[in-house]
Amino acid sequence: MKFLQHLALGIDVAFTAQNLLYCFLGVTLGNLMGVIPGVGAVAAVSILLPVTYYIPPSAGLIMLAGLYYGAIYGAVTGAILLNIPHTVSAVECLDGYPMARQGRAGVALFMTTIASLCGSVVGIIIIAIFAPPVAAVALTFESPDYFALVILGMTGAVALARGSPLRSFIMILVGMLIGLVGMDVTSAQPRFTFGVTQFMDGISIGVIAMGLFGVAELIANAGWVRTSQVRASDITWRSLLPTRSDIRAAWPAIARGTFIGALFGVLPGAGAVLASIMGYTVEKQLAADPSRFGKGAIEGVVAPEAAANAACQTSFVPTLTLGIPTDPITAVMLGALMIKGISPGPEFIGAHPDIFWGLLVSFVIGNVLLVIWHIPFIRLWVKLLTVPFDVLYPVVLVFICIGVYTIHSSVLDIFLVLLFGCVGYGMRLLRFEPAPLLIGLVLGPLLEAYLRRSMIVSHGDPLVFFERPISGSILVVSAIVLAWTFRKSFKRERAALEAQSSGAQ
Repeated sequence: MKFLQHLALGIDVAFTAQNLLYCFLGVTLGNLMGVIPGVGAVAAVSILLPVTYYIPPSAGLIMLAGLYYGAIYGAVTGAILLNIPHTVSAVECLDGYPMARQGRAGVALFMTTIASLCGSVVGIIIIAIFAPPVAAVALTFESPDYFALVILGMTGAVALARGSPLRSFIMILVGMLIGLVGMDVTSAQPRFTFGVTQFMDGISIGVIAMGLFGVAELIANAGWVRTSQVRASDITWRSLLPTRSDIRAAWPAIARGTFIGALFGVLPGAGAVLASIMGYTVEKQLAADPSRFGKGAIEGVVAPEAAANAACQTSFVPTLTLGIPTDPITAVMLGALMIKGISPGPEFIGAHPDIFWGLLVSFVIGNVLLVIWHIPFIRLWVKLLTVPFDVLYPVVLVFICIGVYTIHSSVLDIFLVLLFGCVGYGMRLLRFEPAPLLIGLVLGPLLEAYLRRSMIVSHGDPLVFFERPISGSILVVSAIVLAWTFRKSFKRERAALEAQSSGAQ
């Protein structure tokens, strides 16, 4: 009965004219920016973050969420048509592009849209079922438990991040250091501001996100000259229809991908990217003929897409109920809520049921809109990909600069976003992932706040973290995961060095 009351509240919130408008804008712009090579989901959310500063929290969160899953829907278009391995669409390139070269781009695009819808619907159901109980359990937590939970979130970001765990760990520390800029959480004294008054409130997460992901993506993809193998005239309604063998092969893959994505979505540091990779890997391992993969296997396209969208939805469970972001996009959303004075965590659903349930219903609306919007306009997306990138990218850069200026009406922010863009590009060249930095930036202040509260309550006794069963257990698990991650990385690097030395001999 209570669930129906919550659902009715969500419908009332989501179906207001304002929230419907921002949901439509979010999924439409997200889909558009996901199609554009070099932009993607993270950059889309980062670029349009300033808009949320001027609208109500529910509308802002609905729009950002629409940008998130809308961009994931759209990113696969560039992967299939242009073979552009970026964001969550990297895996779809492996079989999507070969399908396009075989004249089956329409089937690939249509089936990925259906896979996206299936993954999203299951993810939404999981949020509705599990988010309230998770929040209820978390209400019993105290400051030491929250501190341990934040440690676990950072550990997950290190363990599940792509590339070297050591580099990811360093990036989290860098993010935490940047988060120290501003006012001290206890004494309210300025620190690390270097006399710049604009740093008193800290460096805006919007500025950093737009620089590391928006500007850096544009720099990394500058000069891209690849052209599509498909023309708009090649996409007809008949070309979208899959064969019976396609359907028989796709549905089990979609189901498995959805399950994998729903699981990985709730893990800190995993997110849609790792979910899509795991979805593809599982399908290749289970295939009777693995040699088909990489040559246009329909399972290699739909499974990672279903996994990515399921993970996209279920990532909101730990983000909203525990205040732990699972990827850089949810980290940006946490920052947007905190700027509005709303603290995600165990009390979020009880304190702001209108925002939570309105957001949940908006997921359903947004995903239906995406199917209605995406399939009929596939030919439009194909035409969009014919626009020269040297024309498209400067326009995107102008919008980034305008957006960042509107946050505080500060020219300094424009220079900062360009600076972080160059830093982000340099990090890519050095194989440092920017995502852990953003997670460290969001979780760092929370870690400090919970640490200080715990020390005050325990009169400076650090054993308080191990005396409580919850915090002690979480810290032990975090230590085991971290040790196992570094041990595995060390063994892998040692094996690679031994292989190089034996090859040299």
